[in-house]
Amino acid sequence: MRRFLLVLIDLTLIAFATVFASALRDDFTVVPSRLSALLPYLLLTLAVAAVVLAAFGTNRTVWRLTTSANYLDLALATLLIVVGSVVLGFAFNRLEGIPRSVPVLQGLVMLFALVGMRVLLRLRHAARQRPRPLQAMVDEAPTRTVLVVGLSRLTEAYLLSLLELAQERVRVAGLLGRREGDVGRIVLEHPVLGLPEQLATVLQELELHGVSVDEVVVATRFSKLSPAAREALLDIEQAGQISVRYLVERLGLEPRLPTGSRASACQSPRTTFALEPEHLAALAARPYWRLKRMIDVAGAALGLVLLAPVMVLVAVLVAVDIGRPLLFAQQRPGLGGWPFRLMKFRTMGASHDAHGYRIPDSDRLSTIGRLLRRTRLDELPQLWHVLIGDMSFIGPRPLLAVDQSPDIALRLLVRPGITGWAQVMGGRDISPLDKAALDVWYVQNASLRLDLEIVLRTIPLLLFGERINRAAIERAWGDLTMAGICRIDVAESRFKAAIQSIVSTRQAA
Repeated sequence: MRRFLLVLIDLTLIAFATVFASALRDDFTVVPSRLSALLPYLLLTLAVAAVVLAAFGTNRTVWRLTTSANYLDLALATLLIVVGSVVLGFAFNRLEGIPRSVPVLQGLVMLFALVGMRVLLRLRHAARQRPRPLQAMVDEAPTRTVLVVGLSRLTEAYLLSLLELAQERVRVAGLLGRREGDVGRIVLEHPVLGLPEQLATVLQELELHGVSVDEVVVATRFSKLSPAAREALLDIEQAGQISVRYLVERLGLEPRLPTGSRASACQSPRTTFALEPEHLAALAARPYWRLKRMIDVAGAALGLVLLAPVMVLVAVLVAVDIGRPLLFAQQRPGLGGWPFRLMKFRTMGASHDAHGYRIPDSDRLSTIGRLLRRTRLDELPQLWHVLIGDMSFIGPRPLLAVDQSPDIALRLLVRPGITGWAQVMGGRDISPLDKAALDVWYVQNASLRLDLEIVLRTIPLLLFGERINRAAIERAWGDLTMAGICRIDVAESRFKAAIQSIVSTRQAA
């Protein structure tokens, strides 16, 4: 019924355009003979239009979401309708009483009416989606700002999806086009700021204008980008400050991340940590999480007050040693994978020198910065994250988005911590997969007693450095495998090693 109504509206617009063209030709003077001569031509036009519009499927398009491709189809359909009407009219009565300028005017008015109606509906829809000024004052700001790389139909689909579903939660800072001529153009109200090869420069310019980009969305195949553009994306991804998301991969159209991107924490053979839905729900609903949150709030509030002089001293040291800004922020996945910006005191200088060349990380780390890292004083601003609920004192350390594989998503069941079981049992010196096993083991076994043990173990870690506890790692693999959280076929070697360790311990005893 709706499709029939859309066809009826189009035919009404075409009829109006035909009559209006004839009236315009006669300077809106009523001439009865012309009206009677126009009637056969009008009927032929409507008959041709019904066939042409059905062939182009104009009644199947959603008018409020029409695109430039739809407008081109309407232009071609209009041309075919006018030509078909003239041919049939000439065959019927040699266009008797129809001035030769009428079909030309008819085509122009028809195109204006058909396209204009769709444009008006699209603008009306966009106005309804956009919050009113008073509403915008009370609504929350967008949760993240994205920069879109690529100009394609996928780009258009993504922008329309944001307009329809997430306009208040996602803000588009701009787009990066395909060629130099795209720069400065507007795509669905968003400017093209540069080329993919200029990604780093565009991000710096946006930062200077107070726009902090949280995510780069690649709306084209990685293989279609130039080598320089690929290198720019991989540099941003490796830096970890801004997450990079590939739409083609998310849609399942590209089987894996592009060659050269950072590998995920779970290497081959693939190891997956998972629970049945009912067990997962029971673990997430444990009463201890509420008690843990109360302890976190009280401890963070007290810590911010007591350690305020230390934080001021560290801020002064950073300002003298490195300069502004004092804080370094990275987007990390938090509780349930929800992203937040993790803050630390800066311990490294600028990533590029005055000539634009990249400085090695080993040269960027200063003596004071190395001391702050060694004593963990650079992480003092994370007390604020604990207070507002982004983090906890005890929990898995928040990984970079590119390192947070879906296979180890179970570690996101709790808030990330300033310190955790994996840190006190090995820290940076153990493999990502062993660290993931320790984190998941903590999620399964978290308790007040275990948290107190982690706190006590953190003190010697700060004083004497990190030490690997192989027994704890093997225990984690063994417990997770026996509980069915880690598949035994994938972790067979770990499981066997854990069993052998247990047997050896018993034999020694």
